[in-house]
Amino acid sequence: MTPEIENAFAAIRSDHGAESLSRVERMLEPGGAGPRHPLQKGAKWILPGLSPTPWHDPHAHPELTSVVDALESAHPVIKDELNSAWEMRREAFSDYEHYLTRQEDWQALYLYRDGAMVEESAGAVPTAHKVLKEFAVDAEKICPLLESHFSTLLPGASIAPHCDLWNFSINLHLAVDIPDGCSITVAGETRTWHEGHCLLFDYSFEHEARNDGDRPRTCLLVDLWHPETTIPERRALVALISEIRRLMGES
Repeated sequence: MTPEIENAFAAIRSDHGAESLSRVERMLEPGGAGPRHPLQKGAKWILPGLSPTPWHDPHAHPELTSVVDALESAHPVIKDELNSAWEMRREAFSDYEHYLTRQEDWQALYLYRDGAMVEESAGAVPTAHKVLKEFAVDAEKICPLLESHFSTLLPGASIAPHCDLWNFSINLHLAVDIPDGCSITVAGETRTWHEGHCLLFDYSFEHEARNDGDRPRTCLLVDLWHPETTIPERRALVALISEIRRLMGES
């Protein structure tokens, strides 16, 4: 570890106790996370002690209930504003740049990125912007290392099987506009979205998605802290990943 990371960890231990970062420290040891599920092997970081569960009930975690309820309640307005933005403000959307690839048939409208709300999106999708800020960002439930965006798969598009980087955040999908013929598969189990409802899954497990419908499929994606992580662990993980990105020359 660099001196910057060591100093950050020391400050967190001072605030929260000597054992508060034991799982993060184990994660950094070779093999420290223990055996992985075969469909998690593509992930870079596995924080030990988190339930190895691919699919989660979005209403089962008290910490996340307010986010889920607020998004689902606001769905009709969110959908109307999203469709208007798609028709009238297409320039606000961009090709999605996953850390593995870039896809022209996968469009994104960002609400939160690089640790802050994307204020330019407030005019295009004000309700989603407001709900996300109040219930996820201000409440510190969003993982600031990641993002939130409207994810639009064009007809015929597919997202190849892949694992995301780690298991200490978790991916929430609000189904905004879903045609027939769309599906998502996580750890070999295929489900579909139901408009106005959320799906929640651990994207350190291999997952893929496709739109075999005749119009775009849009979900609002939010990267939230895994509810089984602790406050000191979250502080340490932000310090760790931010320093690694700085050393690698990433923004």
